[in-house]
Amino acid sequence: MRASLISTALVAALVGFGSTVALVLAAAAAVGASPEQAASWILAVSLAKAIGTALLSWWSRMPMVLAWSTPGAALVAATEGLTMEQAVGAFILAGLLIAAAGLIRPLGRLVAAIPDAIAAGMLAGVLLPFVLRLAPSALESPALVLPMVLLFVLVRQRHPAWAVLAALLLGLLLAALTGAATAPGAVGLPGLVLIEPVFDAGTAIGLAVPLALVTMASQNLPGFATMRAAGYEPPVGTALTTTGLLSSLSALFGAHPISMAAITAAICLGPDAHPDPARRWRVGLAYGAIWAGLGLASPLVVAVLTGLPPALVSGIVGLALLGPLTGAMTAATGPAATRLAAVATLAVTASGVAAFGIGAAFWGLLAGLAFHALDRALMRGRPSDSPSR
Repeated sequence: MRASLISTALVAALVGFGSTVALVLAAAAAVGASPEQAASWILAVSLAKAIGTALLSWWSRMPMVLAWSTPGAALVAATEGLTMEQAVGAFILAGLLIAAAGLIRPLGRLVAAIPDAIAAGMLAGVLLPFVLRLAPSALESPALVLPMVLLFVLVRQRHPAWAVLAALLLGLLLAALTGAATAPGAVGLPGLVLIEPVFDAGTAIGLAVPLALVTMASQNLPGFATMRAAGYEPPVGTALTTTGLLSSLSALFGAHPISMAAITAAICLGPDAHPDPARRWRVGLAYGAIWAGLGLASPLVVAVLTGLPPALVSGIVGLALLGPLTGAMTAATGPAATRLAAVATLAVTASGVAAFGIGAAFWGLLAGLAFHALDRALMRGRPSDSPSR
């Protein structure tokens, strides 16, 4: 175990944890999680990532790095009217759907048949409301949020992966110096809280299905592409099955799904980790150990972040999602053939509309697919412009 493997894994884990943990806590708050359940959520998802990364890396002899589903956390944070028990039921079903996509090839092909632009439109619609809160949070607390934005822009010019983490650390420092943060009280020991799931059709369709789709489209597929770009051929079926089953198991303790990593994986896949690609898989063992340690610190993380001003937390979440939103909107508006359908998906999803107990992400996806199908039908029925003979 070279020192470079440990340092690379540490950087990747800190970037992944620090840049989006506030969003995970926002998701926990949206479904009414108690502080103990929120800490259990972070511990469970961290342990799932740690175990999955170590097992897949050891088995495949490739650096297979996992992440929690950031778009999935945003989707949960955007939901309204769900209990923690209903959310857990949706997390279990989403994990089983991801595992089924790895085990059942026709199901995997069905998911892959959804146009990329429409999937990107759904993701952009989920992320957009959080990014739109960035400006109001800067207006509410300019002394806290504006310096974070400035530092984010400056750091991103040279080290994009560190930009959000740097902004978060500055925000913590400013909140402490100005007295805007509430000092955490007594912090308990880390522990897993078993939550009895509740399954219902509305939550299954409105949250579980979109959660599985955004995790597949926005994290698993880019994660596999990142590995291929680094010269590895990942075992897709095994990875989907493993992450799906681990997601369903950890969901019993409040965790939302895990997935393949893209940005943090790129940190671990280069020669800086190890000059020999055949030995680079050991970074997965170090990464897993570090994530287990971060998970054990979950009670302290929850206590610190819940003591921050809401405007600061909204600002951090908005900055963290700027990059993913940019990528999603670029993919959604790229191909001309699916542009209108993708924008329709984005608009319905971002509206937050819910009907029959089913959330906006599902209706956005349905609207986009309907637009796309109608567009193709009209194109086929249109007479040819070529002159008849």
